[in-house]
Amino acid sequence: MTTTLNLWKHKLGVLPESLWQRTELQVLILADNELKHISPQIRRLRHLHTLDLGHNELASVPDGLTELPLTEYLYLHDNQLKELPPSLGRLSGLRYLNVGENHLTSLPETTAAMTGLVELRAQCNHLAALPGTIGRLRNLRELWLRGNALRCLPESVADLAELRHLDLRENALAEFPEPLAGLPLLRHLDLRSNHLSSLPDWLAGLPSLEKLDLRWNNIEPETGLIDLLRQRGCVVLT
Repeated sequence: MTTTLNLWKHKLGVLPESLWQRTELQVLILADNELKHISPQIRRLRHLHTLDLGHNELASVPDGLTELPLTEYLYLHDNQLKELPPSLGRLSGLRYLNVGENHLTSLPETTAAMTGLVELRAQCNHLAALPGTIGRLRNLRELWLRGNALRCLPESVADLAELRHLDLRENALAEFPEPLAGLPLLRHLDLRSNHLSSLPDWLAGLPSLEKLDLRWNNIEPETGLIDLLRQRGCVVLT
């Protein structure tokens, strides 16, 4: 008995009711099907650990989705979502969440309860701020926030001790986010296309930094700090 069903790009429009009888499914791929609605019957898929609903026309997260035992991947990118339900925090074992390319203006505070997250993608939305409790995501290694309206980061970002990759390009940052100073494992920091004009001295104290992208800001391209970073092997793009 197969536990994977891949219906990618079938242009279904509407899902057959018989789908919810496939209670053995562990992986369900419904991407790119012009779907506007998912039946609450999805809650019957009690073994589902991976769900791909990307590239559809969903205006809300399906009822019953947060009752699923999702532990691997949840793709909701490229839909018409304007908000995420607080119940999303029930997915405490989920490792990968992609809500990029929607119309989100905020993430629920309960996102902080998703402590299993290793990667969070929320790029190309309208986020002006992150939840103040986001630092509780202690397992987070990658955070993708390109194309939002962020002017600062909450202080709790300093608690993301496992963070390796942070993408902040195309936001509204006028100053380097101070909470980044305490991230010992941060390797790749992308700050392209913000409003930065200077570099903080603490950048030199990030022990794991391997790549820093500063292009399309207002920073003087040749500074002593940039030279210092390059001398120790960090790739700095200006």
